[in-house]
Amino acid sequence: MAPSSPATGRRSVADEVAPLVGRILGRSTDHLPLAVRAWDGSRVGPPDAAVTAVLHSPRALRHLLWAPNELGLARAHVAGDLDVEGDVFDLLAVADVVTDPGEELSLRLDPAAVLALARAARRLGVLGPPPPRPREEAALRGWRHTLRRDAGAISHHYDVGNDFYRLLLGPSLTYSCAYWYDDGIDLTQAQAAKHELVCRKLGLRPGMRLLDVGCGWGSMVVHAARHHGVQAVGITISQEQAALARRRVADAGLADRVEIRVQDYRLVADGPFDAISSIGMFEHVGAARTATYLARLHELLRPGGRLLNHAISRPDPDVDAQVDPRSFIGRYVFPDAALLEVGTVVTAMSRCGFEVRDVHSLREHYARTLRAWVANLQAAWPQVQRLVGPGRARVWRLYLAASAIGFEQHRTAVHQVLAVRPHPDGRSEVTATRAGLDVTAADPPPAGSAGDDPAHRPTTRR
Repeated sequence: MAPSSPATGRRSVADEVAPLVGRILGRSTDHLPLAVRAWDGSRVGPPDAAVTAVLHSPRALRHLLWAPNELGLARAHVAGDLDVEGDVFDLLAVADVVTDPGEELSLRLDPAAVLALARAARRLGVLGPPPPRPREEAALRGWRHTLRRDAGAISHHYDVGNDFYRLLLGPSLTYSCAYWYDDGIDLTQAQAAKHELVCRKLGLRPGMRLLDVGCGWGSMVVHAARHHGVQAVGITISQEQAALARRRVADAGLADRVEIRVQDYRLVADGPFDAISSIGMFEHVGAARTATYLARLHELLRPGGRLLNHAISRPDPDVDAQVDPRSFIGRYVFPDAALLEVGTVVTAMSRCGFEVRDVHSLREHYARTLRAWVANLQAAWPQVQRLVGPGRARVWRLYLAASAIGFEQHRTAVHQVLAVRPHPDGRSEVTATRAGLDVTAADPPPAGSAGDDPAHRPTTRR
């Protein structure tokens, strides 16, 4: 530990903070798994620590004192008062020691720890009012899952700049789990495989009408129209997504077959559709709106039409589906989101008149996708910070890395659920076997089918 100041006799910041860090991590002060460096220059922890937490300002302690949980730490980190030196995955490996296997990564200080923190802050002379909340924190108004509030939640996450998402996601501009059918493929190929997997499960054929709910930047509808000959409608409530998606559709020469709308699913009124894809949208619907969402999609499908719902889920059916609004994810990443256990989704579909035909876990695929996104983020870190600011860049790095670990350790799951609206006589129009529904190295997606961004390739109109 750093010695006390000889001039004042006051203990250094590191002296005061070390016992609290040890308490949080369940380690003695002499066996901390990381180092801590404070604004007064004092330091504690292993000299060769892979991770060093840097307290740049007394505000770091005040953030945690006023929100003694992961939200306080997140605010300090996003505001730049608390930084981390070292690999983000090494940091999360350290954080993992405070949880039991299978539980959510989280931090809540017990009352005794809060009291110890307050006493340390008083001795250091840094007590004070709560620091301002970082501007990157969501502040939604109104009743949850109204049209206006849902639009605000989507805008918070997606309207942060298309140039940023290009750097993060790569040429495919696809913000959902890829399908790594072969170890030798890259992220763009894996995203093409995911789109092809969805198309095959939906049984898409030329002339069919496809509705893609939460279409993002248009990659799925472009793929489906280009390689399966469908007439596609993509809907999103993100203005920035829609603007770029329309440009991508035009550049692909598919404007006669693909329409992009800024429209909420509740306002779609031009069914029926032969197929509906919902990829990475269901998490935003909310647990209380699940039945409404599925019933609306059921109404929009013709008898014999199929729905493919691709969504992140919680493994434990007894855990509240609603993301905690006081958590890092709930305030900075996905406000108002809900992650339902897949069995709950299947039951909800059945209650709405669907017949569930196939359930497919892609958990390991999402872990690999997230690590690829983190690598993209790290490779362009200076540019990312210029585009979205240091605070939001920190949010994304922490969120993506923590999510990757969550999928690897089965704290979080992701499933594709294929369902059909049967005919009144029970006919499903679904094949009796799974033949032709998968993507493999022996039967890969069509060449050049990545749904790639035309800004990164020559354009051929047709």
